[in-house]
Amino acid sequence: MSDNKYNVLKISNQLCFPLYACSREIIKQYKPFLDNIGITYTQYLVMMVLWENGSVTVKELGDRLYLDSGTLTPLLKKMEAKGLLTRKRSRKDERNLIISLTRSGEKLKDKAVEIPAKIAGCAKISAEEGEYLYRLLYKILGQLSENNEQNQ
Repeated sequence: MSDNKYNVLKISNQLCFPLYACSREIIKQYKPFLDNIGITYTQYLVMMVLWENGSVTVKELGDRLYLDSGTLTPLLKKMEAKGLLTRKRSRKDERNLIISLTRSGEKLKDKAVEIPAKIAGCAKISAEEGEYLYRLLYKILGQLSENNEQNQ
């Protein structure tokens, strides 16, 4: 009977584990394609936000990617050193650091444009399953974010 109370500790009963493992495996699929263009997966996420928006503040970037400034600062410094982006203080409010694409960063978009299609074939799920999973994951992410905001 006492074994039953520990069932919750079995890895097979944890939703977090297949999410974690799946995330790691998907990132492994990206690696060879990203290696070819000279960036990491996290740098790729930053670039996608910049390709979509051109410029964002560090805070906006962190909010979009669910990353804190302690993670972003060294990442952005490395990307700036590679010539992919610039970091400049806002003229309106010097507390804000504006991240913008460089020409090199913009050109990288042409090299990256084929990556999503290459990755799409890795997971053998239907378009409907993919859409459902996408909506469900964003629902969970939104609820977890709300919980984090309430607990701060």
